[in-house]
Amino acid sequence: MSEQTIHVHAIVKGIVQGVGFRYYTQAKAQQLGVNGTVANRYDGTVECELEGPAYAVNAMVEWLHDGPSSATVTGLHTNEREVQGLRGFEITG
Repeated sequence: MSEQTIHVHAIVKGIVQGVGFRYYTQAKAQQLGVNGTVANRYDGTVECELEGPAYAVNAMVEWLHDGPSSATVTGLHTNEREVQGLRGFEITG
């Protein structure tokens, strides 16, 4: 039985820069087996590209609602995108 691969783009708002958010996100993604990227944006948000088995990506999105204890997430916007075949999980900005 193979699990459907999905790709989700996420923007996380709140106190999410300068608190280790990207590093915790990378560690959680690697733990769950999610591929993709995480980056700080100029507007103070964090942007994530998440790709992998649906159950793992959905678990990652649920985690992003709260993030690490050092962060204060006030909003999360997600939308599904076309699968890109990403490998690994990198901090890109």
